[in-house]
Amino acid sequence: MRNFGFVGVAALLTLALAGCGHNNSAGEEQTVTTQGSGAPAGGGKTLQIAVIPKGTSHDYWKSIHAGANKAQQDLAKQGTQINVIWKGTESEGDRNGQVNIVETFVTQHVAGIVLAPLDSQALVTPVQDAAAHKIPVVIIDSALGGGDYVSFCATDNEKGGELAGERLAQLLGGKGRVILLPYQQGSASTEGREKGFLTVMKKYPGITVLSQNQYGGPTSDTAQTAAQTLLTRFGSQVDGVFASNESNTRGMRLALQDKGLLKKVKFVGFDASPDLVQALKDGELQGLVVQNPFKMGYIGVTTLVDAIQGKKVPKAVDTGVALITPDTISDPKYQDYLNPPINQYLR
Repeated sequence: MRNFGFVGVAALLTLALAGCGHNNSAGEEQTVTTQGSGAPAGGGKTLQIAVIPKGTSHDYWKSIHAGANKAQQDLAKQGTQINVIWKGTESEGDRNGQVNIVETFVTQHVAGIVLAPLDSQALVTPVQDAAAHKIPVVIIDSALGGGDYVSFCATDNEKGGELAGERLAQLLGGKGRVILLPYQQGSASTEGREKGFLTVMKKYPGITVLSQNQYGGPTSDTAQTAAQTLLTRFGSQVDGVFASNESNTRGMRLALQDKGLLKKVKFVGFDASPDLVQALKDGELQGLVVQNPFKMGYIGVTTLVDAIQGKKVPKAVDTGVALITPDTISDPKYQDYLNPPINQYLR
């Protein structure tokens, strides 16, 4: 998704409460008809809403969960009763597990599904099956092939990768040798970031990309191992690195620390978590591209409920992306990105 316009946090949340994003759509709007236990709210009926993340351990997904819970609370105040059912695989590499979760919720005929697909192709058939059963699906975080979903609420990931690339190029003065640590194949969100980053690198003939296809994998541990391999291979040649998600950024930081390269190699990461924000404050990271997963969870749920109730919903909603540096980390406009109210909505 490349043509989103940046929309502020407060504006999108306000629009969500009034009927998500009707004036902020990217692409067509559509109306959805549902049936069975997914019928529109009324007469005290509680809608069962399944929210399926890529995983459950990272702070990023906890923020999405908190946003979904806030949507549940706010909708209740408006007279729409929903029950958010949070269910994800333990590992972010378990594609088959996520397929099984979606299929189980289709069998149970929930009112609707909010899904962050682990793989842009592996989840196409389960989502088609949901559509065939008149269960609307909102895709969040990462794009999905096909068109059997009602809306895509996500970060402009390619733009995020471009922000990272420009920051690293600035830090290097347009010259040097860099490593890209990609996440894993089939993950559309991180592939977009990596594409954006490499597009920027091509603008700087003085910058050489030493590696771009050594995947970090689904955990911080696998990312640390991959990063250690790269740093052992290239050693003192490395001037800068970019890691394309939370686990990769954490794993790369640990690998740089092990090699005594923290604050020596220019380092730009992606995603905010307390430890990574602290690393930015400490100067171990010189740039952090951040999303707003709290808003993504909120907008995903409210958009889905609008669709269930027969309202027109935007086919795409940009949930925002920003570059944070040590100099801008205290800027009030970035605090919703850096400090989402997770504990307030997760008990």
